[in-house]
Order: sequence, then C-alpha cells, then structure tokens
Amino acid sequence: MDLTDTSVKNIINVVDQFDYSTQNDSYNNKFREWRKNKHNPYAFNFKLNRKESVFVEGKGFEKKSAAASEQDTVSKIMNIAGIAMLIWIFIENILGRIMVAFCDLLGMDVHTSFFSTNIYGEGAAIALIIISVVKVFIPVMYIHRKLKMPRKVEFMTTMNHAFDMFGAIFMSLAVSAVASLPNIYTNNTRQVFNYFRDINSDASVWGQEQFILYTVFDIIVLSVISELLFRGAIFGALRQFGDLFAIIVTTAMSVLLVQDLREMPAALMISAVASVGILRSGSIFTAIFVQVIYKMYRLALVILEQSSPDTVFLKRNSFILATFLVGVAGFVFLYLIGKKQKHHRIAKYTSEISDKQRLAIAVKSFPVPAVACICLLAALIKFVLSVI
Repeated sequence: MDLTDTSVKNIINVVDQFDYSTQNDSYNNKFREWRKNKHNPYAFNFKLNRKESVFVEGKGFEKKSAAASEQDTVSKIMNIAGIAMLIWIFIENILGRIMVAFCDLLGMDVHTSFFSTNIYGEGAAIALIIISVVKVFIPVMYIHRKLKMPRKVEFMTTMNHAFDMFGAIFMSLAVSAVASLPNIYTNNTRQVFNYFRDINSDASVWGQEQFILYTVFDIIVLSVISELLFRGAIFGALRQFGDLFAIIVTTAMSVLLVQDLREMPAALMISAVASVGILRSGSIFTAIFVQVIYKMYRLALVILEQSSPDTVFLKRNSFILATFLVGVAGFVFLYLIGKKQKHHRIAKYTSEISDKQRLAIAVKSFPVPAVACICLLAALIKFVLSVI
C-alpha cells in the first residue's frame, strides 16, 4: 500500500473542498484562514489521506473519521449557542427583574413582580431598553470571545448582490402580511395588533415620550443588535456545515427566544427570510432591513387602529392586502428579471453525515434540549396567562 499517494481522490480536506462560490474573495479568505487554524476547537478542518492510518497504542492502526470530527465540531458550536441562549433567558426573566426590583428600592418609579410578566411605572420603557440591550449584547460578546472570528467573517458587511437585498425586502413585506392572515376576520384590535404584545409591560399606560423612545429603540437599535446575534458569529460558524444548516439552526434559535406562542410563526418566517437574504446579498444589512420592515409594518397597524377606530376593520384588511400584493409583485418582478441569469447564492454541502443526522446532533447537544424546554414552557405559561 502506498501511504504517500496524494492524488486528489485519496485526499479529504473539508476546508479546501467547501463551496466558496457564493461569497466574495475577501470573506472567503478570512473564513478559510479561521477554519484552517489547528488550535481552533470550533473549526471543522478535518484533513486525511484515505490510504493513511494512525497507530494508537493498545489499539493498533486506526483510520480517522470525518464524520466523527464533524459531529464533535457541531456539538461544540451548539454548546456555545445553547449557553448564549441561556444567558438571554436568564437576563430577560430573572436578572432583569432583579434590576427592576433594585431600582424600585432606590425609589425609582419602576416596578415588577416575580409572579407577573409585566414591568410598570414611568421608568418602564427605560428599564425595558436596558434589559433588551443587556440580554442581547452579553450573548453576542460571549460568542465573539469564544469563536474568535475575524470581523469580516463574524459580520458579513460586503454587499455582493444588491438585487437580492431588494428581493428580501419585498419578501419581508409579503411575509409580514401573511403573519397577519389568521387575524383578518377577528373583531379584536388592540389585543391582536398591539405592537408591544411581546414585551413585558402595559404600553397602553405609557406617555407619548415613552412610546416614541421605545418604538425607535425597538425598530432600529434592537433590530441591529439582535441580528448581530442570530446572523453574526454563530451563523458563520454553522455555515461550515452548509448554508441550509445555518439557516435552520439560527431560525430555530430566534423562534425559541421569542418565548411567545403567538409570535413564533412570524418569528419563524421573518428569521428565515433574513437568513436567506444575508446569504444571497452577502450583507448583514439585508437581515437588519428585513427586521426593521417587519416592525414598521406592525407599528403601522397600531397607528392605523388608533387613528381610525370607526373604520379600522376595513382599513386594516385593505392595508394587509396591499402590503402583501406589493411584496409579492416586487419579488416576482425581480425574480423574472434575474431568472435568465444562473445565480448560485446558497453554498452546497455534502458529507458522510446526512442533513437529518446533523440536525439531530445539533438538537441533542448540551444544553440545547434544556434551553428548548425552558423556552417552550415560558411560551406556554405566557399564553395561559394571556387567556385567563
């Protein structure tokens, strides 16, 4: 047996054999460099000559396995993702309440209870802003310090295809309208289209300043920092196993962290559009625009409701239909224009592990199962409290 045979068919090099055709050279070079670092425990950089065997004392000659290496790397990355999600949950549900209770003791007009999901008082908007920033920023920094990715890889900022960015924007309009379809024929208004339904406060008692302050923060600032988490370093690390895998896992993360059964379908669709959009356009700004558009759409429904209470149902449904038609028409138009061009935007990936097996490994990786149970339990509790 010729152990020095280095012909291509006998060499496995997962880094060099990755599909780099979907992104720009600057990103690809940094991504490849990060993956080739032998001291990087989160890089899938398996390399082997099929004709080589490694001698293990007490066991004899053994062949290394690409599948085993892939499974180990997926588990390590999902461990980081799971811990980041736990940090989010802890800050939002426990530390945030402790911070509010402490401010209450200092005499500030902000109150909460561990037996309630709401924050009250004139300082509620400020408290929610601080909690929201902390619960996203700390997981982002934790992932950043763990994965140690180059900035160009951690945050994809080069717009490769502006055409696809507009496609994602139009699709976000259509998806926003679709998320409203189950409520078209309801007689409920504020309970259905309350922009602040997914926050822990009663916004109906807020003053105008609080309303404007939190709305601007939520639409712009929170959209930016949340995308840095879901479409940042963890997204880049998961791309090692194919773009589809990265899309599914980060979308699932964003859906679970909503912790609200009513908001989960919308979170699923918007996150999927944002993930595909960033890959097709090459820039994280596309994902941010998708989030901003969705939140502005929801805010428009609230404003429409408040300004036209007598004709709210007709105007609401007309607005939803118009948004959907504009989104679909714009997306179809762009698709027809670019149909003749052969676009390859999603990186292909094949390995010894099937897609289902890889997802199973991700789901079973500690502490992901515990995090999923906590999020679903919190969502169920919130739903029960809302109907009581």
